[in-house]
Amino acid sequence: MATVKIQGMRCGHCASSVTKALSAIGGITNVQIDLAKGEATYTPTKDVPLETIKKAIAAIGFEVIG
Repeated sequence: MATVKIQGMRCGHCASSVTKALSAIGGITNVQIDLAKGEATYTPTKDVPLETIKKAIAAIGFEVIG
């Protein structure tokens, strides 16, 4: 499992948008969102560059901060 901290998630719609964006990236499965912590956890099935994740999250209006 891998985890990224995402700034700006506040509601179920935010969590759904982030889940959809991450799940659309090849090599990422089992996306889980923890709104209280502001984190997305996922299972990488291949090496996915952090930059790819950052771009996907930025495209929906959020920011990966760690």
